[in-house]
Amino acid sequence: MTDSKPTLGVGMVGYAFMGRVHSQAWRNVASFFDLPVRPAMAALSGRSPDRTAEAAATLGWAAVETDWKRLVERDDVQIVDICTPGDSHAEIAIAALAAGKHVLCEKPLANTVAEAEAMAAAAKEAAARGVRSMVAFNYRRVPAVALARRFVEEGRLGEIRHVRAQYLQDWIVDPEFPLVWRLQKDKAGSGALGDIGAHIIDTAEFITGQLLTGVSAMTETFVKQRPLAEGSSGLAGEGGTGQMGEVTVDDAALFTGRLSGGALASFEATRFATGHKNALRIEVNGALGSLSFDFEAMNELWFYDASDRDAGFRRILVTEPDHPYAGAWWPPGHGLGYEHTFVHETKDFLEAIAAGVDPAPSFEDGLRVQRVLAAVEQSAAEGSRFTPVEGS
Repeated sequence: MTDSKPTLGVGMVGYAFMGRVHSQAWRNVASFFDLPVRPAMAALSGRSPDRTAEAAATLGWAAVETDWKRLVERDDVQIVDICTPGDSHAEIAIAALAAGKHVLCEKPLANTVAEAEAMAAAAKEAAARGVRSMVAFNYRRVPAVALARRFVEEGRLGEIRHVRAQYLQDWIVDPEFPLVWRLQKDKAGSGALGDIGAHIIDTAEFITGQLLTGVSAMTETFVKQRPLAEGSSGLAGEGGTGQMGEVTVDDAALFTGRLSGGALASFEATRFATGHKNALRIEVNGALGSLSFDFEAMNELWFYDASDRDAGFRRILVTEPDHPYAGAWWPPGHGLGYEHTFVHETKDFLEAIAAGVDPAPSFEDGLRVQRVLAAVEQSAAEGSRFTPVEGS
């Protein structure tokens, strides 16, 4: 039987860590979700002809481009997926939107507020022409995180009073770890703050439905110089040069904040939390209950109902068919993994395009997070002075 659903060709820029997980999502999303449109992996763009061709063959892309501008111009590409370092997000996204291509862009949206503002403005203009855009905060698509948002929306926590959010990693604890692009401000924008702090900012605002209005912050760079590498792949360096280079981003960021609904919040983002590999944690305390989540146990949500004081926190295994996204996958009790969040992301993006509605999180949402990041950096530079978030 012939599939009569329309096809949208996808062109992806970048093929390393994020490119691999995005490729897996595009390959699998139509196999597990009944979509109104089908994605076709049309072309992959990278600078090295040989390495891009090898990645395309491995990951399932039909064609190769060594210039992202040619990828944007292709007639068989209707969606541009940006998986590059932050210093190129704005140029690629704005060009793709102007060309009438829908855009999915990795987080953080940009390296500066000015770049994010330009991207959000381009997205707004494109939306008026039916062209959609979304920033890739994949942790929103963890079933347990989506269920936590549902609990808040249903009023099960009552008035929100406290939020505690952490993102703890340890992959650069070794001072001999090389100076990869994520440790260079001109390429990454910031360090732990933008790389992983952006995630907990978005996750906290997503779950609570409240926005950060101001912050007081500290940042620190523990290892000031690192060995230069010839290149990088994923989170690792490739080859040594025997020379040292300056680390120009933060290793850790710690800040408190106030949310628009009156709640108090604390945030910690570090890549120096020895023993923690990918611990995105959030706890929300309300007048009627609390919830707690840790990505290192990503299929679990812990919930406390204050009306039953003797019960304590109870563990919810978020794998039931009526839990967000879970019904498309395995029988109850068979857990999901990191890669599934990206499948859910592409599902939501494709459905929004087909419905002619703006997906979430939007470029405007990405701009909001960028403004929080800027406020954190400003506060840290000014002795932790409480700093309002622009636009709040």
